Amino acid sequence: MSLDNYKELRAAAIAASVRAGELSAADTVRASFQRATDVGGGRDELNIILYSDENAALDEAQKLHTQIQSAADVGVLAGVPVAIKDNIATLGLPTTCASKILRGYVSPYEATAVTRLRAHGALVVAKTNMDEFAMGSSTENSAFGPARNPVDVRCVPGGSSGGSAAAVAAGIVPIALGSETGGSVRQPAAFCGVVGVKPTYGRVSRYGLVAFASSFDQIGIVGRTVDDAALGLESIAGLDNMDSTSSDADVPIYRLSALGKPASDARDPNTEAMRIGRSPVPLPPPPTSETLKGVVIGKPKEYFPDSLDRSIRDLCERALDRLRWMGATVREVSLPQSELAIPVYYILAPAEASSNLARFDGVRYGLRVDPGRGLKPMYEATRSEGFGPEVTRRILLGTYVLSAGYYDAYYKKAQSVRTLIADDFRAVFTSGVHAIFTPTTPNTAFPLGAISDPYEMYLNDIFTVTANLAGVPAISVPIGRVRRLPVGGQIITAHFDEYSMFRVAYALEAALGQEAHQ
Repeated sequence: MSLDNYKELRAAAIAASVRAGELSAADTVRASFQRATDVGGGRDELNIILYSDENAALDEAQKLHTQIQSAADVGVLAGVPVAIKDNIATLGLPTTCASKILRGYVSPYEATAVTRLRAHGALVVAKTNMDEFAMGSSTENSAFGPARNPVDVRCVPGGSSGGSAAAVAAGIVPIALGSETGGSVRQPAAFCGVVGVKPTYGRVSRYGLVAFASSFDQIGIVGRTVDDAALGLESIAGLDNMDSTSSDADVPIYRLSALGKPASDARDPNTEAMRIGRSPVPLPPPPTSETLKGVVIGKPKEYFPDSLDRSIRDLCERALDRLRWMGATVREVSLPQSELAIPVYYILAPAEASSNLARFDGVRYGLRVDPGRGLKPMYEATRSEGFGPEVTRRILLGTYVLSAGYYDAYYKKAQSVRTLIADDFRAVFTSGVHAIFTPTTPNTAFPLGAISDPYEMYLNDIFTVTANLAGVPAISVPIGRVRRLPVGGQIITAHFDEYSMFRVAYALEAALGQEAHQ
């Protein structure tokens, strides 16, 4: 295999070539860093990458090479370069949440998701830019400056995992880790024309993820293709004793590449490659005109309002037509509480953030600004200088809704509505619907600086936050372009049914082919 087309290679193909000795892990690391240089991934250009260490990555590649020579099982991600969002703890590289208050901080431990990627042979090459403490939808709220969309550098890459989505879209890595609180993997994936996965809450350990809103936060995957995302999720999913909210539910084999052939030409199983799957659930069927026979796709009327951009609506309808061609039945469904999702989310998430971010006080770690007038002035000076305006806004909002006299009126009522939203999804999935299809975003990537009103910015998450509120899995898949900018289609399934989610996603990706990127 040649690395001349590195920016287009799938993770499974890279790993297979490294395991076979056709490529060296060092070569893939150098290709990743060269690609980052070619596209201007550093702070002065696209501003995707905040931290990287090529020598450290090459050292890890050499260790992998030694394992391969000794015939050790080096894993299904052998030699695959990966990027990690800057709020996920890594050893060696800083973890600063793109905030002044953690500038220069290096974690003494590593996130379980990162450890599992390394255990499967992946090589961490970079930490990526993000909205500060994952609070934003554009990656403009970073203390290190805004990231840019590699599809159109005048536009935002989305957020808060904008750096991770942009790194994949720019061809720097085939897989990146992001985090989701209200759509922060799927929305930037849609804006950048790549695949973004939010797993079921509890499917992936949150250990080592810097907390924003603990009942929402999840680590998710960005991939060049559905198969890349499936391979990434398999690698990090499963029970972790370091996270009491992680689930011991079986992790099926999601990836068609486990068949030993490209997803577009999968026929016979190859058990040699099936190293991760831990349940007897069969592999997703290869894409054919009958792949989705018997599958019912729900189309929620609330996600297709008259105000939805006509061009985005048309691409969604085309995607639904392709799902019908693959054998699916499309049925209109209703999620009546969805219209309340944004206000509910922006009550509950800031409330949790105001508690979680109280630990950043200048006493134990990170920035300390001490005017020398006692403890309270030190707290005020540190947090005023360390936090940006969006983080400050959400802390203040969260503190307000939790305060005496407002807790019942706002926080408690929002929790009740959250339950109703989850009940809506449960009712749809128990009515015979296997998956729900919606737009991922109400618009395409917008120019940097174009949105200054916070509420207008929050509306970018209007189609994604419901899955976070309900805790169900969802994936964004490219379905076409509007005015040369990518559009994503979202597939949502029931709790711990990522298998069906990937089945539909594979089928849609195959049915659209190159049209998804045109």
